[in-house]
Amino acid sequence: MNVGFIGVGVMGAPMARNLARGGHAVAVYDASARALDAFRAGTCRVATSAADAAIGADAVITMLPDSQHVRQSLLGEDGVCASLAQGRLVIDMSTIGASASILLGEGLANRGYRSLDAPVGRTPRDAENGTLLVMAGGDDADVAEARPLFECVGDTIVHAGPRGHGIKLKLVNNYMAAVGAVLTAEALTLANKAGLDRATTVKVLSSTTAGRGQLLVNYPKKVLAGDLRPGFALRMAQKDVGHALDLGAELGSPLLLGSIAREMFALARPWGRADEDWTAMLLLLEDLSRAEHLPPAPPA
Repeated sequence: MNVGFIGVGVMGAPMARNLARGGHAVAVYDASARALDAFRAGTCRVATSAADAAIGADAVITMLPDSQHVRQSLLGEDGVCASLAQGRLVIDMSTIGASASILLGEGLANRGYRSLDAPVGRTPRDAENGTLLVMAGGDDADVAEARPLFECVGDTIVHAGPRGHGIKLKLVNNYMAAVGAVLTAEALTLANKAGLDRATTVKVLSSTTAGRGQLLVNYPKKVLAGDLRPGFALRMAQKDVGHALDLGAELGSPLLLGSIAREMFALARPWGRADEDWTAMLLLLEDLSRAEHLPPAPPA
């Protein structure tokens, strides 16, 4: 395929190179002249603008920092839509706002283009190795058309659903990862202030639900399977978080996420869930947000 690739930074540059290695004709553009300089001796054509990169393209991929950059590169002056033939496919692989992504898709459709939101997960090393996770949102036929491109940059391609579902899944993933990073920092700081050996602490936490994660350890066999019998009750979780917060206060170690969690666990009693498994926190939050309780997953 002829591919216009807009945004060749830390992630975009290796992705564009992998598309070229996969046999696709790639034209690259970036607002940074330095980023483009790295391509001048390679097989990709260095374009003078986003519109130039889109000339003759079967598909255009954007991999840019945020919503405004994607909008400008697609819809702005000298942007992709200034030259891309109608009916062609636009694939945004950036991580941007969900509402902005959906509006961009609508704007492209109004101009006669098809589009996918297909953000990627994993690391710059995976971008180099072509082992990214691609989370695509859009029509089945458009995802199928883009699959040969996705297979050049990733080893896991997930069709998340209709337009907008790819970016929503990516944001849910990044939310969980980012908040988990803060939680991990809080826990390791508490251990440090308590005088615990770092290596021993990491070893222990890595072998329990704390480090392995509720989504891997408890949720699939408890709340997601419809089993709320208490392996560890919500009221017990409230007690233990309270004791940890007391220790943090004594040592002067901030446990901001823990303070919020304790208040959440305290709601279990008036909601009639105190004696349910601690994974029933999912149902409590769904109650609070008036979300539908989804049916239990079938046994694996």
